[in-house]
Amino acid sequence: MAFFRDISDDIKSIVSKDPAARTGIEVLLCYPGIWALIFHKWSHFLHIHGWKLLARLLSQFARFLTGIEIHPGAVIGRRCMIDHGMGVVVGETAEVGDDVTIYQGVTLGGTGKDTGKRHPTIGNNVVLSTGAKVLGPFKVGNNCKIGAGAVVLEEIPNNCTVVGIPGKIVKRGDQRAEDFNQVDMPDPIAVELECLRRRIVMMETKVRGMEEEK
Repeated sequence: MAFFRDISDDIKSIVSKDPAARTGIEVLLCYPGIWALIFHKWSHFLHIHGWKLLARLLSQFARFLTGIEIHPGAVIGRRCMIDHGMGVVVGETAEVGDDVTIYQGVTLGGTGKDTGKRHPTIGNNVVLSTGAKVLGPFKVGNNCKIGAGAVVLEEIPNNCTVVGIPGKIVKRGDQRAEDFNQVDMPDPIAVELECLRRRIVMMETKVRGMEEEK
């Protein structure tokens, strides 16, 4: 059945990505993220077949057990990994692609200003680091990395690294998100300071030139 195939793929993805996960049995017994996904598959099935209240009740039960809240209307792709997961919130109209990694405290939410499609669409092979907030009905492209604590409020192209509040693209290119880690993420303050330093050097050079002309 597709349900068991998808769960098996989710477990294998966790084992391959998380060095602390030794076996699939350990993941199934000890990882709340996999159970949040299992409950979501059931609640999503109920939601799309018109059993919306029952679907919400099931999703809230899953939230009570795991600390992870995924609205039954959200669409979650294959091989998703929710690591630790406490405080993760995924809104009703959110769409998550394949091979996405979601760390604790991540919110895929709305701004309160939109109707209909209110939540983000996350591409394939995206890493959403600890505490990242992606808010609004826009797309985060494939192979992106959203840094810890970043607040993303606008569309992000493919192959980008985003950090800061509000989120700012600090890297573009073909390097895949999986080649990054949270420790080596660029520091947005350091990036801005380096830009200021360069501008000061340019201004000093211009001033010296003007003085020499005198």
